[in-house]
Amino acid sequence: MQIKKAIIPVAGWGTRRLPITKVIEKAMLPIGNRPLADYVVEDCAKAGIEDVYIVIDEKPFSQIKAYYEENEKLNKYLVARGKADKVSLANTQRPGMTIHFYCQKDVDARYGSACPVAQVVEEFGIDEPTVVLMGDDFIYNADGSSDLVRLMECVKDLTDSAMLATEIDPNDVEKYGVLKVDDGILTGIYEKPKKEEAPSNLINISKYIMSPALLKRVVDYCHENDFGPGDQEYLITDPIIDHIKAGEKIYVKPIQGEYLDGGSAEGWLHANNVVCGNK
Repeated sequence: MQIKKAIIPVAGWGTRRLPITKVIEKAMLPIGNRPLADYVVEDCAKAGIEDVYIVIDEKPFSQIKAYYEENEKLNKYLVARGKADKVSLANTQRPGMTIHFYCQKDVDARYGSACPVAQVVEEFGIDEPTVVLMGDDFIYNADGSSDLVRLMECVKDLTDSAMLATEIDPNDVEKYGVLKVDDGILTGIYEKPKKEEAPSNLINISKYIMSPALLKRVVDYCHENDFGPGDQEYLITDPIIDHIKAGEKIYVKPIQGEYLDGGSAEGWLHANNVVCGNK
């Protein structure tokens, strides 16, 4: 099935990467000469996504929005200085793709991965299978292939949902949401379990295809709960768990590429080493 829409949340303060995220948005931290989020957008382009909804917050200036807008002043400068060959590098728009920017409401009061998705679904009336990808990590395939394209092969009709996963060292499972999978179908998510209690070493990497029913469940979850700043986050995994408990299927596809996470300094450095070392 060809899926045409994707939601990429990038709002928030990026507290794990302070102090640099006081001035640079976490999704804009560079991997080589490109920002983190652009590798996510690139994957959407490879998968034929036509509409990408990037969820930002109401900072005075949006770096990611500026990145995807045409900069005529820069283009003129390059031409005037005999560097016209670099104009194509400054053109970060992708043919056939429209990027929409949505300012998340109450981003500080209603914190978590479910809220930006729910707000975009309601604001744009999305009622079709949709890709949901967090904007501070990505999957790198040195051969130029796409695990998102491979994930789409799992989705056969409007009722199907699917997610990507990766295997890790069993000694590290206490840091992640660990998946329980039966014959390729998700049966449970266990947040940061002890090694001896983990159902597998397969972890959730927050890369989903959500059916209309699952999207609605995410929206309902955000409306039905009122978590304060001292309470739990609005976790997108909560409605996912409710979805499978209701008897719905979510397919799990292990990735072929390497999962790279820019959310920590160590992960960001490793991502740069991988991407730059493979050029």
